[in-house]
Amino acid sequence: MFGMNTAYGVGLACFVAITIAGVASAAETRITFDVDGQKVIGTLSTIDSNPKAPVVVMFHGFGGTRDELAIKDTKEGVFSRSARLFAESGYASLRIDFRGSGESEGKWVDTTFSGQIKDGIAAVDWLKASDKVDGSRISILGWSQGGLVASHVARARPDVKSVTLWAPVVTPLYTYGGLLGADNVAKGLSSPPDTEITAKLPWGADTTLKASFYKEMPTTSTIAAIAHYPGPLQVIVGSKDTTVTPQPASGQVLLDYHDGDERLDVFDTDHVFSAFNGPEVIDSHMVPATLEWLKKFNP
Repeated sequence: MFGMNTAYGVGLACFVAITIAGVASAAETRITFDVDGQKVIGTLSTIDSNPKAPVVVMFHGFGGTRDELAIKDTKEGVFSRSARLFAESGYASLRIDFRGSGESEGKWVDTTFSGQIKDGIAAVDWLKASDKVDGSRISILGWSQGGLVASHVARARPDVKSVTLWAPVVTPLYTYGGLLGADNVAKGLSSPPDTEITAKLPWGADTTLKASFYKEMPTTSTIAAIAHYPGPLQVIVGSKDTTVTPQPASGQVLLDYHDGDERLDVFDTDHVFSAFNGPEVIDSHMVPATLEWLKKFNP
């Protein structure tokens, strides 16, 4: 869970819209665009009453998908539920599967930070060209590894209205040393880029990634990227997070190196915002705090 300025080929594929009940009537549409000849799949949530609504682009975490982790006692994931709640407050959203994840083309084993950053930049550029939302009012939301990605996308597209990072990975070598194992990290750093390395995750699942993923850990800095973003920055972390640690220091360091409007929110929760217990933290803390930031800087 958890500076490029290149134009990418973008193509739209629209499918049947699904109506969502809420304060603001919304519809969800499956979209696609191309990055390096591979299709990225996303879900665009639009506001029926406002085709020029402000929009949030959402980046999922390590091993996740665009709907994100299933929430106990609901039929929604963390991101699909958040998108619905955003829509009820008048915000459109685009959540994507990075290449190699979910429905998008590519293989998980080929995942890299730089590849996901390309996907994220392409998603912002797709929104800028879309007539379904106001492409001049884009905000970014990234969770965990998606937070690392979001910081680099914001650096590449500094005109976005605001950035919100949920429990972002700040120091990759440290975080993934704990997640994938220090021995695997050392092997990845010393092996040829195409070497496949299988690691056992803390929850028992195996994951296989090429050494190219590991080699980007010491050269991909969330701190350095966000330091180059001049816009409003919100960081939300959980005091009980055992995946990205220590907290709240890991969240605070991003504010220490960022100049401009900024805020750190610390909630009594874990890295997945207590999703295994139900939607309470997401409904009562994560989404309301994010909406407060959006309404202030991307009204």
